[in-house]
Amino acid sequence: MSIWTPSSWREKPITQQPIYPDLEALKRVEKELSSYPPLVFAGEARNLKKQLGEVANGKAFLLQGGDCAESFSEFSATNIRDTFKVMMQMAVVMTFAGGLPVVKVGRMGGQFAKPRSSDTETIGDVTLPSYRGDIINGVEFTAEARVPDPNRMIRAYNQSTATLNLLRAFASGGLADLHQVHKWNLDFTNQGEMTSKYEELASRISQSLEFMEACGVTSNTYRTLRETDFYTSHEALLLPYEEAFTRQDSLTGDWYDVSAHMLWIGDRTRQLDGAHIEFMRGINNPIGVKAGPSMDPDELVKMISILNPENEAGRLNVIVRMGADKVADHLPALIRAVEKEGQKVVWSCDPMHGNTIKSSSNYKTRPVDDVLSEMKQFFQVHKAEGTHAGGVHLEMTGKDVTECIGGTFQVTDEDLSSRYHTHCDPRLNADQSLELAFLIADTMKEATH
Repeated sequence: MSIWTPSSWREKPITQQPIYPDLEALKRVEKELSSYPPLVFAGEARNLKKQLGEVANGKAFLLQGGDCAESFSEFSATNIRDTFKVMMQMAVVMTFAGGLPVVKVGRMGGQFAKPRSSDTETIGDVTLPSYRGDIINGVEFTAEARVPDPNRMIRAYNQSTATLNLLRAFASGGLADLHQVHKWNLDFTNQGEMTSKYEELASRISQSLEFMEACGVTSNTYRTLRETDFYTSHEALLLPYEEAFTRQDSLTGDWYDVSAHMLWIGDRTRQLDGAHIEFMRGINNPIGVKAGPSMDPDELVKMISILNPENEAGRLNVIVRMGADKVADHLPALIRAVEKEGQKVVWSCDPMHGNTIKSSSNYKTRPVDDVLSEMKQFFQVHKAEGTHAGGVHLEMTGKDVTECIGGTFQVTDEDLSSRYHTHCDPRLNADQSLELAFLIADTMKEATH
């Protein structure tokens, strides 16, 4: 292995990067960002790694979720709060039923850049560069909006700072108190089967808390009843931004990417000799790598040895995104190859990306039944292999959107146009996310009994 530095990725082949027309402006922005305060602290990343070590050893479960791509226009305290609330609901459902602590990681506070299947987009007889996320260019279909602008990185940093600030306040300022379990319900989720199931569970939790208080265990004396750990993550796609936030920890001397607690490499940028693997191997954050149907077992084993040479539990999260029709065929070989080498990883399921279709009304969507099916099969494969199904990775929102079809509160093809707000890929709404949480909880119960 060659010597790693925060900029050694620049010597490697790279994909999915914008071509900035003004390189001097790019350098100025990189220099400015490198002087900005960190978004997270190295000690927090170490705490997450420790908790993910528990996941890798089958003693906890990872819930990772949030926006497909954060946007400048949809940014609001209400959106952040509602996604936080849904994740708290999901976590409490899984913890209560599965009997395992749930590690909560948001796709928030930095999830701006998106890989694209094509460098260009054509509408009618006009072809323009693809939209690559608000941190790079604009979603509007105009030549001006689609020019990559490095100054967008500064705006993304400022928005991420505000997001992190609010999330920290929610996690430690009272909203995460288990006594608030009834108040996590969102205004619009009060009409369906999921809400009834959740309310029933919330009442049981309240009764348990009353019993514990009678025994002297209260949220005043136990931090874990009134606060929660909530971490952030995003795809480390735009490497000039990530390098600017790669800092040496004053306590350990190790390098951390302080733009998020956890970063991951996408399925399109995981080339063994590529820039993204090179960058990620040198940072000490917990990291993830997406594994799609094209992932070869030997390639995965090599990748793990590059990214986690010390075989540290909690360092690496393999995020499987196969599709409901492929997961049962492809996943067992990956698990066996990793188990044979004795490699310690968190196995997590992304049931979103392999299940994207075009609806008859021409919207990009995902059938909730396929999402549920892939998740269920992921658990079944792990049970058959004797390994731990460690987590779930979701594109979801606390907003009342209509982007994924199906679910108990049936969203139909005709409904898609009413509240289709995503800038990129379709997200589960609050009801659909809660439905998935109950499925996971039931499956966890089966797996542990």
